[in-house]
Amino acid sequence: MRVALICTDRPGALQTRLDNRAAHLAYIAETGVVEMAGPFLSPEGQMTGSLVVLEVETLADAEAWAAGDPYARAGLFESVTISEWKKVVG
Repeated sequence: MRVALICTDRPGALQTRLDNRAAHLAYIAETGVVEMAGPFLSPEGQMTGSLVVLEVETLADAEAWAAGDPYARAGLFESVTISEWKKVVG
């Protein structure tokens, strides 16, 4: 199943994102379940959140992945929405 994670950064947490970016990218590579991912941007081009699409067996697997993400462990996110997602185009 595909699952979308929509993550919103805490206000003023850009440095937390930058400090944990390498670990986050390594986690993505190590786990092998991320189909696509990237940051949301403010009008000024500053990273403000993340969209991550996972290919996992269960919603619980997605929740476990999200909890283990170095960004989440560092307290970067103000909110995280986890929803099953159906790819239609692309």
